[in-house]
Amino acid sequence: MTRRVLSTYIDAMSDATKLAAAAGSADPGIGLRAVLALRRLLETLETLQVGNARKAGWSWQEIADALEVSRQAVHKKHAGRWPGPDRREK
Repeated sequence: MTRRVLSTYIDAMSDATKLAAAAGSADPGIGLRAVLALRRLLETLETLQVGNARKAGWSWQEIADALEVSRQAVHKKHAGRWPGPDRREK
């Protein structure tokens, strides 16, 4: 990794750590805002990784197994995000 990429990665990890700590705050306003930010981050990361998996040739069932959800759930949530016909499952 280049120094800049490594720095960005460490900054993002630091921000995620701060959000996780804030989610445990005794102040509900702080805690709930942190929970919302973490939920949005997780949705973004899931979309990114499902896309990576599909580009790598993973089936919807393989992705579902990794996420511990049903194939139907992951397909319904993510199938429309990428152009082109969906290949048939094995």
